[in-house]
Amino acid sequence: METNKDIKVMVAGPEHEVYVDTILETIAEAAKVRGTGIAKRTHEYVAKKMQEAKAVIALRESDGRFAGFSYIETWGNKQYVTTSGLIVHPDFRGLGLAKRIKDLTFTLARTRWPHAKIFSLTSGAAVMAMNTQLGYKPVTFAELTDDEAFWKGCEGCINVDVLHRTGRKYCICTGMLFDPTEQLPAKLTPETIARIKQLEEIEEYSSLK
Repeated sequence: METNKDIKVMVAGPEHEVYVDTILETIAEAAKVRGTGIAKRTHEYVAKKMQEAKAVIALRESDGRFAGFSYIETWGNKQYVTTSGLIVHPDFRGLGLAKRIKDLTFTLARTRWPHAKIFSLTSGAAVMAMNTQLGYKPVTFAELTDDEAFWKGCEGCINVDVLHRTGRKYCICTGMLFDPTEQLPAKLTPETIARIKQLEEIEEYSSLK
């Protein structure tokens, strides 16, 4: 019988790209079962999140089997951060794994962008409950980012017609927002922080070229 202790939850890296197709298939199947829409992501998009240390993955330690995933992205000149794509493989549900992934994703976002507002669009009751525990509050879409690149991601959802009809005021999903305070959550491991700093230095150098 699987237990929570059998699963390792970590910040994903380039070496985890081999799991991307499985992640996308798991997300798509979960959406079918729930009868809800999803913002479709490509293999390249998810792989890039791993390369940029903007994703969290859960694997069974004994054999490296995929167990769960989530990723983060910045919007509006890094004033906002989204936590998205939270999924737990059906074989590993009921172990409290979703909360572990959510907590690390949240910590990753707070550590990398401590002054950014973190938001989530979700139609899942479990995700809403976890968001609430972390300090998110339900908000209107007007309080979320106005970055067109973010909203373009909703075009792949089966419910996008609702978003269009309402002038992007609301949809099937609930908008939830975390407004940061001065106190930060527990930091990531020194190894992960060093990797993030290295990536940020590369990004800064590239922007100056």
